[in-house]
Amino acid sequence: MNDITRSIVAAACAAAFVSTGARAQGAAPARPAAARFVANTSPAAEALRQVARFAQDDLPTWSEQIRIREGWLVERHQNLLAMMRRHSVGMWIVVNEEFHDDPLTQLVAPPRPYTGNRDIFVFIDAGDRLRKVAITGYAEENTARFFESSNEPKPAPQTIAALVAEHHPATIALGFTGRRGVTRTITHDAYQMIMGALGPENAAKVVSAAPLIEEYVDTRLPAEQEYYARLVRLTDKITKLALSDEVITPDKTTVGDVRRWLYDAMWAAGVRTWFQPDMRVQRKSSGNATSRGFLAVAPESTVIRRGDVIHLDFGITAMGFDTDWQKMGYVVRDGETDVPPGLKAAMKNTNVLQDVMMKTYSRPGRTAASVYDSTMAAMKARNIQAMIYSHPIGVQGHGLGAAIDFRSTQRDASELPKPLRLGSYISIELNTTTPVPEWGGQGVAVMMEDDAYLTESGWTFFHPRQESWYLVGAKRRPPTP
Repeated sequence: MNDITRSIVAAACAAAFVSTGARAQGAAPARPAAARFVANTSPAAEALRQVARFAQDDLPTWSEQIRIREGWLVERHQNLLAMMRRHSVGMWIVVNEEFHDDPLTQLVAPPRPYTGNRDIFVFIDAGDRLRKVAITGYAEENTARFFESSNEPKPAPQTIAALVAEHHPATIALGFTGRRGVTRTITHDAYQMIMGALGPENAAKVVSAAPLIEEYVDTRLPAEQEYYARLVRLTDKITKLALSDEVITPDKTTVGDVRRWLYDAMWAAGVRTWFQPDMRVQRKSSGNATSRGFLAVAPESTVIRRGDVIHLDFGITAMGFDTDWQKMGYVVRDGETDVPPGLKAAMKNTNVLQDVMMKTYSRPGRTAASVYDSTMAAMKARNIQAMIYSHPIGVQGHGLGAAIDFRSTQRDASELPKPLRLGSYISIELNTTTPVPEWGGQGVAVMMEDDAYLTESGWTFFHPRQESWYLVGAKRRPPTP
């Protein structure tokens, strides 16, 4: 077995396991035969072999990933008691249903499969310590490393009732009524079971766990940063290949071809994704369809042609993390060796928007709404047409926390302002639209998304941003007549 074959087969073996993460991902992606890539000499197949090599450089083995993530779990548990007290939570109950996983399970318990019909994790403020009890369908020694976990557990209602009787928590927090999916995950049947176990005398103690969940999910550990940066780097490598001559042949390749290549690239890397990769295409003298106020996703049948501006929205899932990445490419016309100056100016406007939001106005403790308002005022003063829709990221792609987003700043006006949290991760997602002289003054949207973390001096990218267009078609010009 040669090195290329070995790397691709290894990636295939890892694919079913490597991305067990913050949410249930369903069945593993379809895996084409490794020989398809080894025997195929096309540029796209060679690009897949490059992806497999990148993954070997950027990702630990599956067993090492488990070890690393369980080390993070120790620290998360150490931080939890203080969080519970800040939110006046005496007991927190997380319920995982078989085939309907709670996305919190992989964050509060060892990151392994749970198939015990109903697995319950109880956290209790026991005064001098955080008490942790697992009520699981099957005994597992790794669970017992983190929780009190019996090999012969009593029925869940009986165990929950006994814990409440022993500790008399003032409040019992469950996952319901939050704005986001991860804060409202408890099923009707699980809720009914718990309420029956508590009895009428304790029913009034039940509260929403949403504020606690938000702080828990939005709190990043220093040790996580290196590995998240690796995932961002791998995301960028795959994105650059997707927007290159290795994958796109002008006037032949379709949007669907690129999307399918990205799925195969994730297979080769042994990762998954939390959303479907999307492409947008802008074309001179062509009306651009919109959807919900944004440039619409291009149909898969769209042929990528010379002169097109192409945009890719792509992210991967691995090690319990999600990444989110948007980049821009230009398909050179016959006779062109570079991007038209008007498009360069358009990208510069988006870079200016990034700088102002990230460094001028973002600081720990400032509210997301104030950062948004100040940044948009600065763009108006510069006569730059801008949109901002940045969101927290990390253990979920659309994470919990303070979003610098025109939608959330409007919606949250009636709520307490959300301050930026030191160390939080965010996807700096935004765009500018600039009239391009070479396109007859037609507006071109430059949409960017880069993952970043918050420091005392503002947001810092995990990986350098895009400041020049990715060129497509420069290597494949037709011969001059």
